[in-house]
Amino acid sequence: MRTKPRLNFWQLWNMSFGYVGIQFGFALQNANVSRIFETLGAQVDEIPILWIAGPVTGLLVQPIVGYMSDKTWTRLGRRKPYFLIGAICASLALLVMPNSPALWFAAGMLWIMDASINITMEPMRAFVGDMLPDEQRTTGFAVQTFFIGASSVIGSLMPYLLTNWFGVANTAPDGQLPDSVKWSFYSGGVVFLLAVLWTIFSTKEYSPEEQRAFHGESAAPEDDEPTFALNTANYYKLGAALVFAGLVFSGVIHRLGWDKGLYILSFGACFYGLVQCIAAWRYSAGRKRGLVELVYDVNNLPPAMRQLALAQMFTWFALFAFFIYATAAVTSFHFGSTDPRSAAYNAGANWVGVLMSVYNGVAALVAFALPWLARRTSRVTTHVICLVIGGLGLGSMFVFKDARMLVVSMAGLGIAWASLLTMPYAILSSVVPFRKMGVYMGIFNFFIVIPQIVAAAVLGLLVRTLFGGQSIYALVLGGVSMVVAAALMLRVRDEPHRVSENEKTLVTQHH
Repeated sequence: MRTKPRLNFWQLWNMSFGYVGIQFGFALQNANVSRIFETLGAQVDEIPILWIAGPVTGLLVQPIVGYMSDKTWTRLGRRKPYFLIGAICASLALLVMPNSPALWFAAGMLWIMDASINITMEPMRAFVGDMLPDEQRTTGFAVQTFFIGASSVIGSLMPYLLTNWFGVANTAPDGQLPDSVKWSFYSGGVVFLLAVLWTIFSTKEYSPEEQRAFHGESAAPEDDEPTFALNTANYYKLGAALVFAGLVFSGVIHRLGWDKGLYILSFGACFYGLVQCIAAWRYSAGRKRGLVELVYDVNNLPPAMRQLALAQMFTWFALFAFFIYATAAVTSFHFGSTDPRSAAYNAGANWVGVLMSVYNGVAALVAFALPWLARRTSRVTTHVICLVIGGLGLGSMFVFKDARMLVVSMAGLGIAWASLLTMPYAILSSVVPFRKMGVYMGIFNFFIVIPQIVAAAVLGLLVRTLFGGQSIYALVLGGVSMVVAAALMLRVRDEPHRVSENEKTLVTQHH
């Protein structure tokens, strides 16, 4: 069996450079979209449901793109065609977003922008697993983390830099975005496309034949008929149960007058229940590809992936609480203003950009230490330590009344962010079969976006009722959630996937 060659520093650099553009776009989104929504008239408790675009598009787009890229091979490569399509669409969306004439238009553009970024991002995660041997994957994802952190610093700081270094206006008439925000997004569109093009033209992918040789498989064609058995009765039962649960929950929401954003959860249960039933029907008709194969993979995750999933859900609930409410919490709790037209509010919003640049900058620096720490402890232990520090950082935002001290809070969050972008993916890429690297990376995104959907659906209700309109408490709740995630990580078993004799037999039979 051939082994994958270790890549040198510049090969790792080129392979991950596209993340400069991806994260520049995400940084602009995370730091400014709530500001855009509030400027266009959104109330503070409406912001979470407007952010629902990100998790929903990720939930749908990433597993589909992952499944498709696993089975793609063109002259451009396996993953790179998706890099290119996503980058073009995301760049165009970044140019349009700051010119949104109304709140509904901005919400729609967020859907388009987030879907486009996801098309680029998911294959780039799988790209690392494709290109690197197991012992180099932690370093590979750490290099991605460095680019994510470094580019996020600049992306988050853009309005602040344009205002304070170049004198670009930071205020605008009622209902309009400042030029500092507009020019930040224009810059992001250009950077996104150029960075992704760098990776596309500087890195050559391994062919399907080379990948099979690296994993000790014969030259079996990629389009073999899938080899799995599906118990259709169980799928119909599960589907019916999910639909029933979704309808009952809808009735509860209506009866009790809860936040309408909670309907997204009941809709999600009904939708996936129907998907289960359709998959069972298609399988009974002799069709095993596409939806059936994807649903089977979702329902039969590798054990280590299931263990990672729960920790991911609590971690991303915490982070999404921060992304949604950082601007509202800092401008109101630390700068004393909730009026987007006021100088105090806009100063606070710019400071949020600075804070986001701090946690991303810390993440970029910590990324270099993570492989060293993981070698001396383990990937699981490293992630546990970082998550605890991140949870304490989020909680301290309530303790620190001086906005300048929030830099300390962001340093703690940055340590957790660095590990979150590195360790779970390094573990995952080692425990899943190489043939399904893309689809499992996409499915793993479920455990990022489902907690985001939950956060978007329930945080508005919690802030308005339980927290008395004080969004700072949403960040405290996020800190607690991240510490819980650290405890759950202790259950994860980080053991590399080995091709079983059964898998080899199946491959030989199909060959």
